[in-house]
Amino acid sequence: MWPKYLAMIVLPMAAALSLAHFAGRSEPGTTSVSASASNEALAHLATTDLAHFLLQLLVVLVAAKAAGWLLRRFGQPAVVGEMAAGLLLGPLLLGSLMPGLQGWLFAPDSLGALGLISQLGVLMFLFVAGAELNLAGLRGRRGFTLLVSHTGIALPFLLGVVLAWGLYRQHAPVAVGFASFALFMGISLSITAFPVLLRILAERGLTTTSLGQIATACAAVGDASAWCLLALIVSGVQAQSLKLAGLNLFAVLAFAALVLGLLRPWISRQTIAPKYHARWLIALLLLALACALVTEVLGIHALFGAFAAGVAVSGNANLRGLLVQKVEPFAIALLVPLFFAMTGLRMRADALQAADLWLCVLIIAVASAGKLFGTWGAARSVGMANLEAWKLGALMNTRGLMELIVLNLGYELGLIGDRLFAVLVIMALVTTAMTGPLLGLIDRAAAPDPSHR
Repeated sequence: MWPKYLAMIVLPMAAALSLAHFAGRSEPGTTSVSASASNEALAHLATTDLAHFLLQLLVVLVAAKAAGWLLRRFGQPAVVGEMAAGLLLGPLLLGSLMPGLQGWLFAPDSLGALGLISQLGVLMFLFVAGAELNLAGLRGRRGFTLLVSHTGIALPFLLGVVLAWGLYRQHAPVAVGFASFALFMGISLSITAFPVLLRILAERGLTTTSLGQIATACAAVGDASAWCLLALIVSGVQAQSLKLAGLNLFAVLAFAALVLGLLRPWISRQTIAPKYHARWLIALLLLALACALVTEVLGIHALFGAFAAGVAVSGNANLRGLLVQKVEPFAIALLVPLFFAMTGLRMRADALQAADLWLCVLIIAVASAGKLFGTWGAARSVGMANLEAWKLGALMNTRGLMELIVLNLGYELGLIGDRLFAVLVIMALVTTAMTGPLLGLIDRAAAPDPSHR
């Protein structure tokens, strides 16, 4: 039913934007006049900074939700559509089709508020993602989970480092050393989108199955390990000297010990009465912001602090449920689509060249092979059935929002250039969209041939 209500918003907005864009274009001989008229019409749509921001917000959210609804009709998670919508709104696509409209609507000097709110959305998303890491659920399968998850990271990480040898000269920014570039490439190919994986499992009814529980545990441990490694890389890149890098590392370890060694056990022991839920929710949000501030000051980015704060909350099922119920819908529905939009807006119109198509195919193939074969081989080595091992590998290949967060962080730090950033964003989108079809392909391959009955 809701698409009808969405159409009620989309159609008038599209008509207004189209009218503004094409204003004054009826006579071919009046190019300068038509451009001036078009700019004046666009200016009337947003006469203040607040109006401009609200229009940006409306366009992004409508595009994200419409694309998410459309992709769900094709059996894909809504997040794939929202990721694609972010690319559609950027210079790469909308900017190529309607450069005047795209350049005005998302002018670089008007993106400050949108960018900051998108960062807040990612902080809240990672806070909830950390809270969803149910480490207690690893009991009884800890050795299996550690082996499979870390092998599923190790092989694509190694392949990413090998790829870096061939990509470094052409795609690494001038001031970036090979070690930093290679390590970041390894991380980029190793990430699994834990929160997106949970939604795929829920949509397919696999959450309570043995495969679903194993996949959840492996993704949780793998993401935690990958983020720890990424924190070390960021700390080294941000430091001005080896001595400062050591101090940063010591401070980060002390912070992690405080949050996970003291704060998490204390929170886990708390009994929360329903009447105090509102107070606890405010306290938890303040905790997330405080931890994010600490890690930002320490030089490893605010994202790691928000994630650590979530892990500190994960031991209390009551508070974990409160965050999932109250914070996650708001972050995912309103704030995270803004992050997708900012990712698309960061891409330049000339970011992708014809030769990059083959690079894109190569990176998608290497990233997928690393996850599939690494996870499958480890799972088989500890006795998992062949079919289930392949399915687990397909699930671990889901990258989603976590990958985009890592890529944006690397782009902000100057570890990758425009072209490689665009290629890796497309890889994140494609590997996430591949999950459902891969699971279906594995099921069909394992099904008995009716003609042999």
